[in-house]
Amino acid sequence: MTKPRVALAIGIICISIFPILVKLNLTPGLISAFYRMAIASVILLPYVIITKQFKVTSRKAFWLSVICGVVFGLDVGVWNIAIQQSTATQATLLTNLSPVWVGIGAFLFLKDKPKQNFWIGTVVAIIGMVLLVGFELFLNFDFNLAFIFGILSGMLYAIYMLTSKRILGELEVMTFMTVSLLSSVVALGILSYALGEPFGGFSNMGWLVLVIQGVVCQLLAWLLISFATKHMRATRVSVSLLGQAVLASILAWWLLDEMISLQMVIGGFVLLLGIRLTFYERPFFKMKK
Repeated sequence: MTKPRVALAIGIICISIFPILVKLNLTPGLISAFYRMAIASVILLPYVIITKQFKVTSRKAFWLSVICGVVFGLDVGVWNIAIQQSTATQATLLTNLSPVWVGIGAFLFLKDKPKQNFWIGTVVAIIGMVLLVGFELFLNFDFNLAFIFGILSGMLYAIYMLTSKRILGELEVMTFMTVSLLSSVVALGILSYALGEPFGGFSNMGWLVLVIQGVVCQLLAWLLISFATKHMRATRVSVSLLGQAVLASILAWWLLDEMISLQMVIGGFVLLLGIRLTFYERPFFKMKK
């Protein structure tokens, strides 16, 4: 299990820079999501064709991969909009409530049910998330479209994690990534065109940011995370991804001169502790029979 965990850790580092790039607001949120998927597809598609790694085992797996791609594309799109219309902190918090939805979905639909330690670790991690972003955020929540999009992003992400876990038991990572990426591109392209979003006219820095999102935040990150998802519990992966909030805060302090308080540091440690608790196999409390 060492390799999947290492892959997951590196993948989390890669996606942690994404909120920082979106916060620069150099391109519209929906178009940013479109190019993130399109650039990753342009690199991945020729590779899987040349190396003959594209192998679809069944129609069902193919169409579920298509659904995964559409759901994930919409997830990134609405998250981008939520960040740009409110704050990266609020949007990230709402999106990172996804482990709760993943846990509920896994309990209802998967054979591999969440263990006792998952629920304990999730509660601790969410408490850490609240400490990290600050209690005042909840007092100042603006329940507008951005808030709804933040919640929707977390739900869409949960659907993606649960569905991809099922598919990756049958398909190889490269095949799944290729189908889901192309599906995301088509869905986001049609939606962007229908809404009149601009496909060009960005600054050089804007294009550079889009390339970084496509190569690092999408292709590299999600190849690694998909590999981890294939070999680990979906619930465990989803909780581990909360670690991106800690790294994103550090990067925001380093690159954007955002302040980090003692409360945020404590929250970060509590969040990471919650993640670590989900990795313990033995239950903390023995249930009486």
